[in-house]
Amino acid sequence: MESNGVAEVTNENGGYDLASILFSAERDYLVRNNGDQVKLDSLKGKIVGLYFSASWCGPCQRFTPVLVEVYNQLQKHHNFEVVFVSGDEDNEAYDAYFSKMPWLAIPFSDSEAREKLDALFTVSGIPHLVILDKDGKVLTNEGVEVIQEYEDEAYPFSPEHIGKLREQEAAAKANQSLKTLLVSKSRDYLISADGKEVPVAELEGKTIGLYFLLATYNGCLAFNPKLIEAYKSLKEEGENFEIVMIPLDDDEPSFQEEFASLPWYSLPVKDKCCSKLVRYFELNSLPTVVVIGPDGKTLHPNVAEAIEEHGMKAYPFTPEKFAELEELEKAKRDAQTLESILVSEDCDFVLGKDGIKVPVSDLVGKNVLLYFSAHWCPPCRAFLPMLIQAYKEIKAKVEAFEVIFISSDRDQASFDEFFSKMPWLALPFGDKRKQALSSLFKVRGIPMVVAIGPTGKTVTTDAREQIMSHGSGAYPFTVERIKEIEATYDKMAEGWPEKVEHESHHHELVLTKRQFFNCDGCSEEGRIWSYYCDECDFDLHPKCALGNEGVGGGGDGGAKEEDKATAQGWICDGDKCYKE
Repeated sequence: MESNGVAEVTNENGGYDLASILFSAERDYLVRNNGDQVKLDSLKGKIVGLYFSASWCGPCQRFTPVLVEVYNQLQKHHNFEVVFVSGDEDNEAYDAYFSKMPWLAIPFSDSEAREKLDALFTVSGIPHLVILDKDGKVLTNEGVEVIQEYEDEAYPFSPEHIGKLREQEAAAKANQSLKTLLVSKSRDYLISADGKEVPVAELEGKTIGLYFLLATYNGCLAFNPKLIEAYKSLKEEGENFEIVMIPLDDDEPSFQEEFASLPWYSLPVKDKCCSKLVRYFELNSLPTVVVIGPDGKTLHPNVAEAIEEHGMKAYPFTPEKFAELEELEKAKRDAQTLESILVSEDCDFVLGKDGIKVPVSDLVGKNVLLYFSAHWCPPCRAFLPMLIQAYKEIKAKVEAFEVIFISSDRDQASFDEFFSKMPWLALPFGDKRKQALSSLFKVRGIPMVVAIGPTGKTVTTDAREQIMSHGSGAYPFTVERIKEIEATYDKMAEGWPEKVEHESHHHELVLTKRQFFNCDGCSEEGRIWSYYCDECDFDLHPKCALGNEGVGGGGDGGAKEEDKATAQGWICDGDKCYKE
């Protein structure tokens, strides 16, 4: 076996010898969190998981409770043990983290053994779980992923067993029914808010919405009233429709508090079907409402947005209904004018400075940017100076142009402070038109800038990105204008070699369009063109790669943003923490 330079001892079966990799001449025991010492004999004949983890690692903190639950389940009937290999750097943090674990550990004092195990199993990211069979052979190096996917059903973790589970999942998808989705070995019912058990069989033949809910997530809480309204309307109309909630909460009191106000059924909190359905439908956003047709087959992967926009009119969520709604939306877009989106009953004005009311009719025929933003939002505050600069440059050349601030601020004082820095117009704070505009333009995050043309029709909902890339040059934000800009960038690079080799880097560099970057040659910011190594994330300005002669651009403006947090020599990014 390869051992990355670490002396590795194998047993007669060709597996890892646990006595050699977990124990030493000075230490013939592992420890429990109560201080008990456990000898090698306790591991004989068992499947052993080596759990590389640390208290400072966010993904580890999220995975450890999952592993604890699986471990406790397996202790009832199976020979399975886990050994914690800590990545903590002080004894206090180790003790606090280990206190939550019911398994064994390498003592914190034996840093040499922990480091050897890191090297032996090439641990580059945590949490990491290596599972060895009773002979010390590696069953899987992907124990974290396997347990997240199958929990205790993954036992005994062999490739053959995992393959069989995947075959069963594929077969279940091919023969999907309401029963295969919602019934488990120990439960064939759903629950109502008053605690009643309702057999899943009673829902057969109905259209079902599987509503994935996290009771503590504001997005779900904001969506609930709209879903309740659509649900009650459909029930009043006598439609054969039901909702089954799939709770994602760990905190049962929080779930029960929210469930008490909801009129539909639910799976029990922490039911194994909940995590199974998350995997099954590859859940990647909330709120999500998966629609199951009367035949038990999936009709639509997520109708939450359709319910937000159309309510019960989206029912029965068929392709034909969505095509019909799209035709209606297209007709609405074709008929859109500035007044149709900005005038509502007696609200026919926007605010200028000093509270002056500017009639919407005064803006008709202009290019208008709708700027969705808020003072509390750091990206909004960072983008504002860029937008102000573009605004002033455009206004210096074009009179028929305006920006309207649409605030998501939480109070009047915050709105007033933020708006005071802006040279344009705004909807009044708390104006009811804000919600309609957010819905119309599907505002899911801020800052967002929507460009409205002189006819009142939407030009683009990506004006923020255009301004960040091209500044005032993006005006009037049309597809044609962006193509013109791209053409000038292409012309700029005419005559430059497609690939270069440079003394500052060991790989070939490829001419690449990069919106923003930091040059690894001169450390200055750059944009548009870079000589780039994708493998190493290495950038050079064209002027640094080629010299100043004949290079006319691609080396100024912008910034490269990193969204990584470091901790004790590691980098945490997404669901893993990696060594620097």
